[in-house]
Amino acid sequence: MTFIRGFAAEVRKGLLDLLAGWREVLMEMITFPLFYLLIVLFMGRGQLRADLLLPVLLGMVALTFIHEQVNRVFWSYLGDIQSGVLEQTCLTPLPPAASILGRQVSAVIAALPTALAVLATGAVAVTVQGGELPVDAQMIVPLAAIALGTCGLALILCGLTLVFKRIEIITQLSVAVYAIAGGTLVPLAAMPDQIAFLSRLVVPVAPGIEAMRDILLGGHSLAALPTGWGLGWLLAQPLLITAAGVVLFNRFEHLARHRGTLGRH
Repeated sequence: MTFIRGFAAEVRKGLLDLLAGWREVLMEMITFPLFYLLIVLFMGRGQLRADLLLPVLLGMVALTFIHEQVNRVFWSYLGDIQSGVLEQTCLTPLPPAASILGRQVSAVIAALPTALAVLATGAVAVTVQGGELPVDAQMIVPLAAIALGTCGLALILCGLTLVFKRIEIITQLSVAVYAIAGGTLVPLAAMPDQIAFLSRLVVPVAPGIEAMRDILLGGHSLAALPTGWGLGWLLAQPLLITAAGVVLFNRFEHLARHRGTLGRH
């Protein structure tokens, strides 16, 4: 019951923060879709080319989601550290897993409005260009893989901030890495083999984006994905990243408790 109450309280706190910052959310729901259209215009040399709208849309939705989800978890956790709330929480019977899991769930929910705004903008743009946004139930699998993998990444970043100070820049640099080398805007098949290998290995959104493009653009099934490392890796990669996140977070938290530095930053 302690775990359930703590988990529910963290989810509720995250959703209240979302409602309190509705102006920020509204601004992001405007700027991210505009950013998507500008990228397509840039790649299309000033034209909203139909052959670019859908491929870039799939990558941009994933990029928006990972940016919003990871940053919301990281900054909320950092805020608790700086205000001393985290140190007080760790003195209570509340299991740390309840706190961090609740943050993850609320961050996933909070990331949806902006990601859906990008998706809606892309759907309108594709329709205006005479196309149609395809729908396939198989998309649930890569979308779930992206959500789970980004949660694992957020765990790693939250663990790092418990021990290493002033690492905020990492979250910003990571978004640039995902955008440039994560297959979000340019397919990994068009990149050097070494970069494609590393992206498929460690970038949480890379296998999911490749799978979505194979399903929606190529008409392939989950069992026969032609690009990337197939269905097995699509399922295994987010699980491995999340497992690594749990292990590293627990390790860093134990180290911070031992040093007595939970409230220092």
